[in-house]
Amino acid sequence: MLTTKNKGDIGEDIAVNYLRGKGFEIIERNYSTNVGEIDIIGACDGYLVFVEVKTRLNDKYGYAADAVNFHKRSKINQVASQYIKRFRLFDKAVRFDVVEVYTEDKKVVHYENAFDSFLRY
Repeated sequence: MLTTKNKGDIGEDIAVNYLRGKGFEIIERNYSTNVGEIDIIGACDGYLVFVEVKTRLNDKYGYAADAVNFHKRSKINQVASQYIKRFRLFDKAVRFDVVEVYTEDKKVVHYENAFDSFLRY
């Protein structure tokens, strides 16, 4: 029986391969601070991209991206701010994406610029 973490890891592996196929350079995986974690940090088309991955069997009970609510977006923004400060990346254009992975349906849905940032340095 797969644990929730195992399912999440599988989804992230699928998302990484998908993003690489779209030309992403993967910089970090599971970057965490005292505030929270960002699943994938990458670079693509001049953007520093913070990616949240949501894995589900299928979309029978709704879209996985719906789980990226205001509270989750706030945490992602806080961790992204800490990352940018730590590595002094103030001059980078930033984007927040969400990737849905549906393992049963073997489907990946990528929402570029899925939500706005409210970064604070």
